[in-house]
Amino acid sequence: MKNLIILLSFVVLSFNVNAQNSFVIKKDNFVLNGKVTKIYSGEIHYPRVPHEYWKDRLLKIKATGFNTISTYAFWNVHEPKPGTWNFSGDNNIAEFIRIAKEVGLNVILRPGPYVCAEWDFGGLPAWLLKDPSMKIRCNHPAFMKATEKYLMRLGKELKGLQINAGGPIIMVQLENEYGAYGNDKNYLLALKLLLRKAGFTVPLFSADNPEHKMYINSELPDVKHVVNFGEVYNMLPDTAFNILSQHQTDFPEMCGEYWTGWFTNWGDKKFATPNFDIQKRDIGWMLKTGKSFNCYMIHGGTNFGFMAGANNWGNKYMPYITSYDYDSPISEGGIPTEKAFVIRDMIKQYATWSIPDYPSPNPVIEIPAIKMAATTSLWDNLPKAIFSVQPKSMENYGQNTGYILYRTKLTGTRSGLMKVKELHDYASVFLNENFIGTLDRMKSIDTIQIPKLSDKTITLDILVCALGRNNYGEKMLEERKGITDYVSFEPFTQMNWEVFPLPMKNNYLQTLKFTDGITNNKKGIFCKGNFLLTELGDTYLDLGGYKNGFVAVNGHNLGRYLQRGPQHRLYCPAPWLKKGNNEIIVFDMEGENIHDIRGYKTSN
Repeated sequence: MKNLIILLSFVVLSFNVNAQNSFVIKKDNFVLNGKVTKIYSGEIHYPRVPHEYWKDRLLKIKATGFNTISTYAFWNVHEPKPGTWNFSGDNNIAEFIRIAKEVGLNVILRPGPYVCAEWDFGGLPAWLLKDPSMKIRCNHPAFMKATEKYLMRLGKELKGLQINAGGPIIMVQLENEYGAYGNDKNYLLALKLLLRKAGFTVPLFSADNPEHKMYINSELPDVKHVVNFGEVYNMLPDTAFNILSQHQTDFPEMCGEYWTGWFTNWGDKKFATPNFDIQKRDIGWMLKTGKSFNCYMIHGGTNFGFMAGANNWGNKYMPYITSYDYDSPISEGGIPTEKAFVIRDMIKQYATWSIPDYPSPNPVIEIPAIKMAATTSLWDNLPKAIFSVQPKSMENYGQNTGYILYRTKLTGTRSGLMKVKELHDYASVFLNENFIGTLDRMKSIDTIQIPKLSDKTITLDILVCALGRNNYGEKMLEERKGITDYVSFEPFTQMNWEVFPLPMKNNYLQTLKFTDGITNNKKGIFCKGNFLLTELGDTYLDLGGYKNGFVAVNGHNLGRYLQRGPQHRLYCPAPWLKKGNNEIIVFDMEGENIHDIRGYKTSN
């Protein structure tokens, strides 16, 4: 009898432990820890938020009413070079997920390998493009070999954070909106096996937009779908769910991405601000009818550095701005907007969990005019050159992002119309270090008139800025950066180049040889200033009046700015500032109007 009691106690204890660490799908219901639940999720991406602010943002998501977050895993930040892994600092996805658990949020993991996300190359590493035979998002041997290494390494980081191991990860997404891209189901099956091999045991699911062809392209017998939609589809939510229901049964109805905002491109007249009345209607309908959903984005954050992506529709290249505010309910700077409070009140009517108050807002500060006190020219700080008979893309030189300078000698009387075939993306052109004009993929400008000079030998420099790789659609493999084809004076092809990769990383910026004083009208110029702070807070640095470049503060790359807007202020988070002396470095390709820079409390 004593042994029987011990055995029964063990069975009960085991059942309770399992029930407290379980997430299963029973026909039309999600069952979490033995109880039927709805998933009210908000999308947030860890590399778009300084790690010091992860807990702050997650607490605010919970306070908006959500019980879950969704995040992509970004391959290209975790493996910047083949076999070189980075899971530290802002890329420490495991720590991000542990904090989600700490604040009481479940996690939906979307590991790719492709993620879209308006992120450079859709999260795929740029070094894949060094292989001229590379094919992506299909069962191509080289792509699958690299993908397997990535997923195995990601699994090593995250498999212990699944719910059945006491972590918060409840589901894992297979690929991302694959039906809009291709129909290689062998690829999807191989990915499914790799995810399981990597140790991901929680339920898998797929996501596509509400179009029959997309589900036909991507559906697998044992992987269920969720539907992604929003205002841009001009579709009532019941229509979207009806399309989904025609392709599957026995799965809870869920919107995998409900778009609470939209992206903004450089050159747009204003920031994208979709109709919130439509969003309220759709979210209200999903709550009332018992659907689960994920708001994309609940907090957008920032495309720090050079990680903003691009679109290429109808041969029109459209890169995204640095801000990924996305008109999200929680703003780029982490402030709950009116949208957040409205959504919170809506969720309160249906949530079976307690919703906490918002934490205290983070301080914001103004910074008086920061004087640019020293400058130096790019030409005085070039790295070692690489010789190339014909110019190649930056990926061929082992470079992922940033700038790249191509230099050649024009001998004899070489002049006339010069064409740079497949320039990606924006370039300043110089003769003997004198600026003569620009080339611009956004405006389809790839030719420039080269004047006659009396010099017997003329140095031609083409400084190229990569503005972000296409992250969506069939043209992604066309996104090698720099000069991706040839330079010609028809019918003559210019040969023999020196190439200077300029990824603009902090270790390079710290070697710059500055001279006190300002040199205006010098193209390709770095300028530096220092400023003192007695208190810390978030701020927005105004680059209005500068032309085309990037800003680094205390070694942190805040991102790109372009004169064409609509963004002119870059978000600078408080954790990247310090009491006492701070350093700012600005690189401007055109350097016409170097002036003081101020910090403001708001983004516009």
